Amino acid sequence: MSSFMLFLHLIGAAGLGFYIALPFMAGRATKLDGGGQAGLAEGLASANRIAQYFLVLQLLTGGYLMSQADYKVVWMIIVTVLFLAIAAIGGIISKPLKRIAASIQGGESASSHIAKVRTLSVILLLIYLVTIYFMQHPILK
Repeated sequence: MSSFMLFLHLIGAAGLGFYIALPFMAGRATKLDGGGQAGLAEGLASANRIAQYFLVLQLLTGGYLMSQADYKVVWMIIVTVLFLAIAAIGGIISKPLKRIAASIQGGESASSHIAKVRTLSVILLLIYLVTIYFMQHPILK
């Protein structure tokens, strides 16, 4: 059972790989015209929604895997806080992604929303990379 959960956990981590590409895709938005920006933002919002489902998979499988080994409490706290940070920023980023398309359809500038997405996506990438580091180097008792 543990190896199957680890397999599901790795699938979830691969699904969260979207957050590695997000800063680069969001950076391209400034080079597109209005319709292209709206389309890109809608696509990124959809991909973010899928990544949120992978976060649920990570929560379930990661919780199970943590209960099966003898990790130090400090490591479990760090990993949980990093997970919650990814989930929170992933949720927060969906609002400016949706507002990009809404602003363009309303004839307004979406540059402030694009800047928010770019900033949040870089922060999200950094937290995701730190999480990967802690997954590679768990602290056992």
